Amino acid sequence: MPTTDEQWRERLTPEQYSILRKAGTEPAFSGEHNSTKADGVFTCAGCGEPLFESDHKFDSGSGWPSFDRPLAEQSVATETDNSHGMTRTEVRCAKCDGHLGHVFPDGPRETTGARFCINSLSLDFKPASD
Repeated sequence: MPTTDEQWRERLTPEQYSILRKAGTEPAFSGEHNSTKADGVFTCAGCGEPLFESDHKFDSGSGWPSFDRPLAEQSVATETDNSHGMTRTEVRCAKCDGHLGHVFPDGPRETTGARFCINSLSLDFKPASD
């Protein structure tokens, strides 16, 4: 059974709701996961789906957590976003359809060339077990 809007509002903080359910964006350099360097997996803050590995995270200087690829292709979905007078590729959680951020073609050339620019508030972090 799909999660209702009321259930999302109860489950998420107001800031997370704005990002995950209304495609908002947090201010650059404001999110805790921008500087997270520990080994582990970043999961969707809405549904817990594993999305990105710390091994694929890099410092893009953009102010948001950046990854060169998702954990698995089926972990995320993309769609064209024509908001704000530009065309971008939006990244969403494939499981709960939560807005995560955008993907750009200016990532590390030595890996995928992609930069998944993800809102920190749309992510939770599960450290690797020792």
